[in-house]
Amino acid sequence: MNLNCERSLSLWMATVPEHQAQPLATNGQADVAVVGSGIAGLSIAYELCREGQSVIVLDRGALARGMTARTSAHLASALDDFYHKLIDLRGLDEARHYLHSQVAALDRVDRIQATEEIDCDFRRLDGYLFAASDDDGSILEREIGACHSLGFSGVAWDALPVAEVGPERRCLRFPEQARFHPLKYLNGLIRCVERDGGRLYAETPVVSVEEKGGEAIVRTRNGYEIRARAAVIATNSPINDWIAIHTKQAPYRTYVIAVRIPSASVVDALYWDTLDPYHYVRLQPLDAEHDWLIVGGEDHKTGQADDQRDRITRLTEWAKAHFPQMSDPEYAWSGQVMEPVDHLAYIGRNPGNENIFVVTGDSGEGLSNGVAGSLILRDLILKRDNAWAGVYQPNRISISAAGEYISENLTMPASLAEHFTGGELSSVDELKPGDGGLVRRGAAKLAAYRDDGGELHVRSATCTHAGCVVHWNGFERCWDCPCHGSHFSVDGEPLNAPAFKPLAAAHE
Repeated sequence: MNLNCERSLSLWMATVPEHQAQPLATNGQADVAVVGSGIAGLSIAYELCREGQSVIVLDRGALARGMTARTSAHLASALDDFYHKLIDLRGLDEARHYLHSQVAALDRVDRIQATEEIDCDFRRLDGYLFAASDDDGSILEREIGACHSLGFSGVAWDALPVAEVGPERRCLRFPEQARFHPLKYLNGLIRCVERDGGRLYAETPVVSVEEKGGEAIVRTRNGYEIRARAAVIATNSPINDWIAIHTKQAPYRTYVIAVRIPSASVVDALYWDTLDPYHYVRLQPLDAEHDWLIVGGEDHKTGQADDQRDRITRLTEWAKAHFPQMSDPEYAWSGQVMEPVDHLAYIGRNPGNENIFVVTGDSGEGLSNGVAGSLILRDLILKRDNAWAGVYQPNRISISAAGEYISENLTMPASLAEHFTGGELSSVDELKPGDGGLVRRGAAKLAAYRDDGGELHVRSATCTHAGCVVHWNGFERCWDCPCHGSHFSVDGEPLNAPAFKPLAAAHE
């Protein structure tokens, strides 16, 4: 991905320098080609290199600067969509396999950071799920019952250690959760992958991945290709698939702020509430006097809101009500999560392929799903059995989630219909510096932006993945596709998968 071009800067991006890597400048061959260098891609590369496989990693932008750099960096085996709902959809056995895979993912991060001596502020701690109102107590009752039925017996009733909410507010404590600095950890993985012979290339957009003659062939925009025994697509949303997986997940923007808070004034833990969308909170060490308090929430479907500043304000107000000792936000950023219709990620063989694998559908567990994905795909690529692989199969059809499937897929026909409607603006002359909007020019709908210097940037408003109409994101100053999560710069360059072609010029 090339999300450095989006306007906001996360705490993680501000506190860890970019790893400098060169673009691919020749054809190559490897056992495995990995597209994407976030937590999933680099974890997969690490696992395969440790198994003696030759690995090439390609990224559209800088290494480790995609959506993993825009997370709040919770490491949780708790399920933000709730285990009781997962059991209703998928049954006890599959929910239990999912839980075991998430526990294994946290254990794997713990082991890697310790044995590889990666200084990433990793710490095991408790997680607290608390009722947002007295009416939400039944949610917690169902959740603790579900957790205990899965063998997650350490989940217990507890007092919430947040004074402003009050110990009387019902709360579940989840033991053995964790937090870390994601970019410090990824930079450690990069070091390990390079040490073990892996080759990593930045600023190398991939434009096609195909299976031919028992090989996976990965082609880049600059004309080079990688031939490999297997390819892994570890982009936020898959670039190799036009529709099969995209109909089963939906893109959502989420928002995060980082503020200073006096050290030891808040118990170092993970926190979530029961609202929908929910709030999520954690700490990050800073210095002897202060910690960073990291607060996220205010999610909305990608491309369907341009009130991001209001959302940051509401998030800040919620945080101050719960943590009044905090300062004003010093960092505010957004990220994107892909929400699968049945709560679980898609990890395994891409539908219709034998040697092309995907990991996507991160939901609120992107970090643990990425690491779990590395353990599953390692085994599948090396032709080993894996007890969790069946739970995550990308070709699965969840009949019990049919309602969610239909609801989420209404976005695409609604977006395609926008090609026949008027623009948001009658003329580009209405645009003020820093503003963007849709205008109609004859039969074409255009995405127009006026930069701070007054220069106009106009591109086609048609997403190059599936033809939906993009929408302006004033917070990040980019164009977002509401259908499948592509992002484009004001000059039309693709910033986030699944699109890999730029928005067409306005005259086309």
